[in-house]
Amino acid sequence: MRKIKFIALFVIVMVAATSHSNAQAPYRHSVGETVGTMVAFTYKTFPTDHFAMQFDLGTKYNYNYVAGYGSSCWSMEIAQSYMYEGHFVKGLYGFVGGGISLGISFAPQVSYFVSYRDGVQVRDVMGKFGAHSILGLEYKFDIPLTLQLDVRPGYRFLFNNEVNLDHTFDWGMVNFGVRYAF
Repeated sequence: MRKIKFIALFVIVMVAATSHSNAQAPYRHSVGETVGTMVAFTYKTFPTDHFAMQFDLGTKYNYNYVAGYGSSCWSMEIAQSYMYEGHFVKGLYGFVGGGISLGISFAPQVSYFVSYRDGVQVRDVMGKFGAHSILGLEYKFDIPLTLQLDVRPGYRFLFNNEVNLDHTFDWGMVNFGVRYAF
């Protein structure tokens, strides 16, 4: 009986914590552009005061192929980030969190992206799945404009229909975002 009371109290506290007003969040929704390692359309929302969700749809340049294989790898992906955001000083917020990404990758000169079908060389498009962390700062102006600076290091897997071909640390270097807040 004591355990049931504890669970009921826990559920009530969690519902109350996630359903109160949006007084601490700098805004409710924002849309804009992110440039840097990832060039993407971005959308960010605050379902609660300190919890934010960000969705990015665009292309990403993977640096580790330049150093490791003498080539580059481009990805078209959607990345979802979930973060805790706290207030520092007037207009300045910091956030930390993590997320996942899913997309396709293409590396024009990496040997395992090349296969032969009926004696003809074909460049394969690979699937990509990744998990990343996100850490950064955001500034909300008095006008409906926000600027965001973040880093997103993570781990990614490239695969095709035959086998998992590559998994490695995925440097999500500095990204800069500009969004309209409403």
